[in-house]
Amino acid sequence: MYKLNGRILIMTSVQAEKEAVLRGWHDPRVDVVLAGVGPVAAAINTMKALNANTYDLVINAGIAGGFANRAEIGSLVIANEIVCADLGAESPDGFLSLDELGFGSSTRVGVDESIVLAISSALSEAGLIAQTAPILTLSKVTGTAESTEELMEREPKAAAEAMEGYGVALAAQEYNLPVLEIRAISNTVGPRDREGWRIKDALISLESASKVLMEVL
Repeated sequence: MYKLNGRILIMTSVQAEKEAVLRGWHDPRVDVVLAGVGPVAAAINTMKALNANTYDLVINAGIAGGFANRAEIGSLVIANEIVCADLGAESPDGFLSLDELGFGSSTRVGVDESIVLAISSALSEAGLIAQTAPILTLSKVTGTAESTEELMEREPKAAAEAMEGYGVALAAQEYNLPVLEIRAISNTVGPRDREGWRIKDALISLESASKVLMEVL
């Protein structure tokens, strides 16, 4: 079992996610703070929280879209890599990431493999459907079949997309802290279909995962 002694900062984008985490995770070591929506707001608010208190671990937790045949609705994805998937440039040959452009910054943030392994194992032992895979951060929600296909081809191992992970991760890096991203899948990435969203189910999964995380971390 992986167990931390220090404090943990959990960033969620909206209040409903925060409440789901708090229903599952009752621990005086943990602060749950709203990050806002999008990577910029998430980075700013995570930096504010890290400046105000001392932590040993930063977690971005919430719900997300899952790629078809990669992450089922209601399941959990633990990031083994946090990827900013829309930071770069278009070209006649396709999208060029910031890394490929050679600007000296990386759009990919690694995570602590030992923590990811401990969490994924504990979630599976608790009977929850969970996997480890890259989670993409985008500033806009993917909403067409064409853009979904392009993303899946460009990031063939990615299982989910959200809007805050990379911002939270950059803030954690500034403080040399390990970072995790954990997402409960509420919908399938692709053409916008609100009738197909299962936000309540995803929030229940997030709450269940939080109970397990409390025991592991």
